[in-house]
Amino acid sequence: MGNEQEVSRLELEAVIGFNGHVYSGLRVHPDREHLIYPLGCTVILKSLKNNKQTFLHGHTNNVSCVSISKSGNFIASGQVTFMGFKADAIIWDFAKKEMHARLHLHKAKVEALAFSPNDKYLVTLGGQDDGSVVVWNIETGEAICGSPASAHSAGHCLTVRYSNLNDNVFVSAGNGTIRVWELDLPNRKIRPTECQTRQLKRIVKCIEIPEDDSYFYCGTTSGDILKVNFSTRLLNGCGPVKHKFSQGVNAMKMLRTGDLLVGSGDGMLTMCSGTNFKIIKSVQLEGSVTSVALRGEGHQFFVGTEAAQIYRFGYTDFKPELFSTNHNSAVKGVAFPFGSSELFATCSADDIRVWHADTSREVLRISVPNMSCNALDFMRDGRSIVSAWNDGKIRIFTPETGRLMLVVHNAHSMGVMAIACTRDCQRIVSGGGEGQIRVWEILKGSYRLVETMKEHKASVNCIKIKSNDKECVSASSDGACIIWDLVRYVRNQMVLANSLFRSVCYHPEEYQIITSGTDRKIGYWEVYDGSAIRELEGSLSGAINGMHITQGGDHFVTGGDEKLVKVWHYSDGVVTHVGIGHSGNITSVQICPNNKHVISTSADGAVLRWRFPHPST
Repeated sequence: MGNEQEVSRLELEAVIGFNGHVYSGLRVHPDREHLIYPLGCTVILKSLKNNKQTFLHGHTNNVSCVSISKSGNFIASGQVTFMGFKADAIIWDFAKKEMHARLHLHKAKVEALAFSPNDKYLVTLGGQDDGSVVVWNIETGEAICGSPASAHSAGHCLTVRYSNLNDNVFVSAGNGTIRVWELDLPNRKIRPTECQTRQLKRIVKCIEIPEDDSYFYCGTTSGDILKVNFSTRLLNGCGPVKHKFSQGVNAMKMLRTGDLLVGSGDGMLTMCSGTNFKIIKSVQLEGSVTSVALRGEGHQFFVGTEAAQIYRFGYTDFKPELFSTNHNSAVKGVAFPFGSSELFATCSADDIRVWHADTSREVLRISVPNMSCNALDFMRDGRSIVSAWNDGKIRIFTPETGRLMLVVHNAHSMGVMAIACTRDCQRIVSGGGEGQIRVWEILKGSYRLVETMKEHKASVNCIKIKSNDKECVSASSDGACIIWDLVRYVRNQMVLANSLFRSVCYHPEEYQIITSGTDRKIGYWEVYDGSAIRELEGSLSGAINGMHITQGGDHFVTGGDEKLVKVWHYSDGVVTHVGIGHSGNITSVQICPNNKHVISTSADGAVLRWRFPHPST
């Protein structure tokens, strides 16, 4: 990589993303001004005042649980890892926004964690392959004691909550087990008492403890709530009797009024009485509810769902306001309208979304039920979004309303994988999973197949068209990039490498192309005769899936399975900046037309915006 020491850090400006699959992963800080939530191996702190984001980096794999101390001084997060490896929990200093201690004990996964009321201890619970509960000294970051979380191996523990009043008492629960633990500090032991639930056999997913510690509530996968007396450890009640919460209780929060907010697997948020579980109000949300977080006393609260949506509610009106939307499946591609940096579009397995670049707000969502969008492009006149779908169709939508304008049926037999539009807005070039390149003429309300070019033996992954619309280049998984004549519809040149090509770009002067793929190399090739000019070591591990070049041609960006965004100097072939922030494999990268930002997308549903370090040249 040449001048290794001169590589600078690429500045991350914003992240569009939220992992709604982490139970109780969405939290509101006691200062009432920050939302805290996980995305991949990052913990995000988002200001409710100005939407500014701060990122806590330190985990090596996906964050699986998050907790905040009562004082707000500390945040704790746990992660998953691979079988046989240790999964870390990290205690973060909130004021300094840096790591306070790394806790290294549990195997494979940290399932849940909770702070004691006076910031003395943190209790962590290992996942199914670990099965232990450990109490840590927050100040020193050292383990005090541990114990198997449940009495029998079948009773996998799923959640843990600390008492609100006593640093020495906490509750754990899971599959067929509810225990109240007492910490005996002088003897460095924790002693459990099994709670008696009579004949009831339940799997508990979440625990909620009112401020006075009189009772605690256990939300179950069966859709009912168990109310247990904290001091006697006996079951006090169970409900609702008739209308259980469909698909189980995933999250609960107790309000000052004594009412319970209950989030269930069917996407319902319900307010019910804490005494008899009678339903007071309920509202349907998109996706299974996985987090409920109170802001302050609960006059306002936030709800997170598996569909990666965050909603904001007021206590009095109980109406959901969509606070933040995110992709909840792999993002496949990104595109900017010609000459505009204000908006950009992304496509994923579920939909196409148009975003406002500066605010990260979703402006438009286009869904085709049960279909996956593989690639997209804007027509140069900005009047349509052209998209490639796995059902073999090309769909053209209006960017303002998302109205379907035209469908090209049976465009490719094994799905449309790549797409590009000519500058005159009259033709589309598409690439299919079967390896064909097809040229379509787009007429008003109809289309015509102009030509099919069959040379690739495997999926076409990327197409770029020359500025005069007379030539294009296609990159394929068959190890070939082909330069096509779009006047005579024949092959001009072919470049071959021992790689599944993922991406190709024309240099703006159009005498060279650069390629990337699974061989981790960046290849420079002569357009005129297809000869190799140079080869760079582009990545230390994994394929390079996306690349994009500036309009001036001085720099280009790459991203791939290494999870790093790299900015390169084109003629020197050296990396100038590296962006660390993605947790999933990077699927595409794009420099915005005004050269101020880079947008990168990844397989975990995240969309990241970076400050581009080389303004217009």
